Amino acid sequence: MDQDAHSALCLVCSTENMRTFVALDLDPEIREKISNFMNNVRGKAPDVRWVNEESLHVTLKFIGEKPEPDVKRIEAALGLIKAEQFQLTFKGTGFFPTPKAARVFWIGLEAERGLACLAKAVEDSLLKLGIPKEARAFSPHLTLARARDGSGAPGWRKGDKPNRQFGALQAFLEQQPPSEFGTMTAREFFLYQSQLSSKGARYTKIARFELNPAMV
Repeated sequence: MDQDAHSALCLVCSTENMRTFVALDLDPEIREKISNFMNNVRGKAPDVRWVNEESLHVTLKFIGEKPEPDVKRIEAALGLIKAEQFQLTFKGTGFFPTPKAARVFWIGLEAERGLACLAKAVEDSLLKLGIPKEARAFSPHLTLARARDGSGAPGWRKGDKPNRQFGALQAFLEQQPPSEFGTMTAREFFLYQSQLSSKGARYTKIARFELNPAMV
């Protein structure tokens, strides 16, 4: 490729928007346990959109569409965050916004204070770049499935109504003991790119940020 063609290609790339978010990845052992659980219950809700097991993550902040220069500034801002490692436990399941009007099926999290501190640090860091804070309080969870035409937002939305897509799954889970998937130490977080397609979303890690070992 000659220099002019290369420059033109770079110009096109730099003007494209990137859909981004900040999240924690899962330890392989926990991902495997959750994947096995999903395979066992998937048939109870065949009409919903299940998340790809490889794409499971804990969202800290959804950013949205940004041009590449802004993404670079976001990456630089996240790199300045000083936060400690923390433990989080994956256990229990539930539905947003309510079981009767379910849009989202999720796994719950129990975490040390460091998770909330990290989420706040991310919010504060990005606010300086003009990215507004979330309107509702941080609600850590791991999304497993969404009703058709539903988003992952946890709060009640206009138009929410009784939804039976999750009915058989809810009945099944009521007869089971609470699910537990293990505990991990969060040692890093990531800036992700989300690319949407007819086959679902594909997530790519753009940058990695280390967390400091907790002070004893």
